[in-house]
Amino acid sequence: MKKNPYGAFRFQLQIDQSTAAGFHEVGGIRVEKETETVREGGVNTGEYKLPRGTTFSDVTLKRGYIDDTLWTWHQQVVNGKFKRKTCTIVLLDESGGAAARWNLVRAFPTVWEGPTFNAHSSEIATEALTLAHEGINRT
Repeated sequence: MKKNPYGAFRFQLQIDQSTAAGFHEVGGIRVEKETETVREGGVNTGEYKLPRGTTFSDVTLKRGYIDDTLWTWHQQVVNGKFKRKTCTIVLLDESGGAAARWNLVRAFPTVWEGPTFNAHSSEIATEALTLAHEGINRT
């Protein structure tokens, strides 16, 4: 049994079961169940919460700028000629094995953000990709 939590610094993105890129930051893995509040009338003053729809947040991934693979996929969406894909975010353990996986159902990129350039900075040039999807499954 593992005694320490996994580090939050080693992620991979797999697209249709092939590793597409490694990332240093992943944000937005969120599922929210909407609720409806119902109040009783008369002598009962209770309040109940009933489940309604489910929303899935867009997921944003950030990495050091490497190649044009993700840009090309985003451009296909911009041009209206793309396929939704199964994307898997993989958290890697210390030995490089998969510790956890989150599958994004029918995903496609909605935002690609290129690097910010500053001659007075020593930061790594990074790009960000935001994925919309229709659901998250943890495996």
